[in-house]
Order: sequence, then C-alpha cells, then structure tokens
Amino acid sequence: MISIIISSANSAFLQQVSENVAATIGVPFEIIATDNSNGEQGICAVYNKGMLKARYDILCFMHEDILIKTNNWGQVIVSLFKNDPQLGLVGVAGSSYKPLTPSGWGGMGVNTTYVNIIQSFKHKKKESKHIYRNPNNERISKVACVDGVWMCTTKSVMKEIMFDEITFKGFHGYDLDFSLSVGQKYKVAVTFEILLDHFSEGVYDKTWMRESLIFHNKWHRHLPINVETLTPKQIIYIEKSTFKNFIDQLIGFKYPMAIAFRILWMNKKYLQLNVKLFLKLKFYILKKYLTANTSPALTD
Repeated sequence: MISIIISSANSAFLQQVSENVAATIGVPFEIIATDNSNGEQGICAVYNKGMLKARYDILCFMHEDILIKTNNWGQVIVSLFKNDPQLGLVGVAGSSYKPLTPSGWGGMGVNTTYVNIIQSFKHKKKESKHIYRNPNNERISKVACVDGVWMCTTKSVMKEIMFDEITFKGFHGYDLDFSLSVGQKYKVAVTFEILLDHFSEGVYDKTWMRESLIFHNKWHRHLPINVETLTPKQIIYIEKSTFKNFIDQLIGFKYPMAIAFRILWMNKKYLQLNVKLFLKLKFYILKKYLTANTSPALTD
C-alpha cells in the first residue's frame, strides 16, 4: 500500500530505518532506496526516479536518520488519504505561514508551526526533546508547507506535480517547493497521529542560504502564503523579525548588501504590506552592513 522512497547516504542508518519501518508500518510496503552517499544526485532527482519505480499508490519520502515510534502508522496514512480526496501532502512538521522573507518552513516572531516530532541533535550538545504544537487540538491541521524529514503524498498527485529537479539540484528547498506546488491545488497538512525521532537538526549554512534564495526567486510572486487567521499586526511582526534574522545571516555568509535590497524591493511586496515596515527594514539593512563594514562579492 505504501512505497517508501529514500535518498541514502549512510548504509547503517538505512538498515536501521528499514527494520524500524518493517516493525511499525502495519500495511504492505516497499522501500525504494537509492545509494546517494557520494552526493552526486540531488534529492529531487532521486525522489522523481523513486516515484517512477513505485508499485503502490501512496508514496512516503523520508530521511534515513529517523525512527518511527507509532505502531501501525501506515494505516493512519492510508486512512487520511482515503477520507480526504483533497489531501495532497502530509508531514509531521510544518507552518501555516510562509513569509515573504527567505526562511525555513516558518517565520519568526509569531509561532505558526504545527509539529509532533522528537528532535535529537547531531551538531549541538543538547538533549533530545519532544516538540509538540497542536493549538487547535486536531488530528490533522492544514498548513502552508511541511518539512521534508518525512512527508507522504499519492502517485496521482505526483504525476501532476513532480519534484523540481531542474531548479533544485541539491538537498535544500525541495520540501518547501513541493509543498507550495501541491498547495496550489490540494490540501497540505500536518498529522499529529504519527511520532518519529529525528536524529539530527537542520543545518542553516551558506549552501542552505543559496537554495533559499533560489526558492524565493521562484515563488516570490505567490508569497506570503497564509492558511491561518493572522492579524495584520502579527503578519508585519513576522516579516520584520524574519527579515532581520535574514539580514544577519546574509552578513554572516558574506553576501553583498545588494542581495538584501533586491529581496526588499522584489515586487514591492514589503512596501505594499506596510510603508513603515519597508522603511524600517531599509534602515536596518544600511545600519547592519555599515556596522559590519563589509561588502564582499557574492560567491557560490
């Protein structure tokens, strides 16, 4: 019933998650794993090829550094898609608001996340923690986008909307892009009935920033995407907080000030949103770059 598609970089992790799936899924399944340990293929290309090999109608794209804690989780997924023909994509972590500003799957300032996941840490010395946010106490909540650590769709949806392997050739941005693509026609959601343990946190490095800028360039005419009832004040606060963090990241990665102003002026969305916000962000760019005393060239 479920085809599980994995881009594998670690054979030990792949063996572990394969055994975990077999013990917990509770429905017929297959695992289509591609050895991508050399990183030669982007994750979009791997996922598209995996879909073409899949025997089952439900497709589950997952990272291999996870363990699923919920027994019979496959039955949950089958039921979700069976009971809601408009459901196009489901994950275990996501956000109901995708900002104008380049960011992860959520913004900053106002919590718009919907999450049920145990987060462990590989790059930081922190103890694992169960992150759970279900403000409406629902089994499933509509969101704008989901995280790619684990996400399920159907073969019929994917025949319409493939992963964009032309634009996204690496390992970032694919989940946001696929979420927004699916969301143009179908419902994107987070389920709270499935719990998994993710062994590593995201790494927001210069490679991630480059892919984030590529994503923003593709989708800026559609952003922001809001599937929650947020007040204009809340939206302005999210964009202000997220943009300031974005500028700090640009400076840290030695991107030129021109990139910051290009994002601010793109489609004049910030100006249309709020003139006062636009002026404040313009001043923030100048202040931060002058303080940093840096104007390096953009490098790939």
